[in-house]
Amino acid sequence: MCLTCSCSERAANPSPAARYLYLTRHGQASADETTLTDDGRRQAALLGERLREIPITAIHHGPLPRAEQTARLVGERLAGVPLLRSEPAGDYIPYLPRREELPAESADETLARLAGFPAAEREQGPGLAREAVARFTGTVEGDEPRHELLVTHNFLAGWLVRAALDAPDWRWLGINHANAALTVIRYAPGRPPALLLFNDTGHLPAELRWTGLPPELHV
Repeated sequence: MCLTCSCSERAANPSPAARYLYLTRHGQASADETTLTDDGRRQAALLGERLREIPITAIHHGPLPRAEQTARLVGERLAGVPLLRSEPAGDYIPYLPRREELPAESADETLARLAGFPAAEREQGPGLAREAVARFTGTVEGDEPRHELLVTHNFLAGWLVRAALDAPDWRWLGINHANAALTVIRYAPGRPPALLLFNDTGHLPAELRWTGLPPELHV
C-alpha cells in the first residue's frame, strides 16, 4: 500500500538508484589506429573474462574502430549484453584550459601540444564531453542498481575521473588510463561519486599492462 502518495505519483516520480560505471580505454591499437593489435585483442578478451560475473546491462563504445572492436571482443564474453555506439564516447579534447589555469612552468608546452590536435577534436570536444557526463554518469531511475560498461579513449576517461573527484576542469590532463585497464565509479543517491577502482590492470599479464603509455608512467 502507498502511504505517502498515490501509485500514479510514484510511477511518475520514480526514486533514483545507483549507477556503477565500468570505464575502460580501448585495447592497444595499430600504428595507424585502424584496428587492434594482437595484444590489443588479447587485452579486450581478458577484460571480458574479468567482467563475466558482473551484471552489465549495456556496453557503450565510441565510434572509432579501436573502441568498437574492443567493445565487440568484450561483448563476446558477456552473453546478451547490447553494444551501443555513442558519439560522446569518442576521442576528443574534453576541455581546453586557459593559460592562467595551468602550472606556469608547463603552460606553454601543454597549450602547444593541445593546439596540435585536429580542430574538430578541439572545437567539438567540450560539447561532446558535456553530453558524455549527462549520458553516462549520475544515478538512474529504477529499483535496482545499474551496471554499464563504457569503452572509450584516454582523454574522456580522464575527464570522467576528474568529474567524479570534482577536480578543476583542466585537471583531466595527467590522468592517464592504460589500454583495457578498469576503472569503476559509483553514483549513489544523495552521495558524491565514489571512485571505487582506478586504472586496474590485475586481469592482464605483465607484458600487456602498460601498452599505450610512455615508459615513465609504467609502475
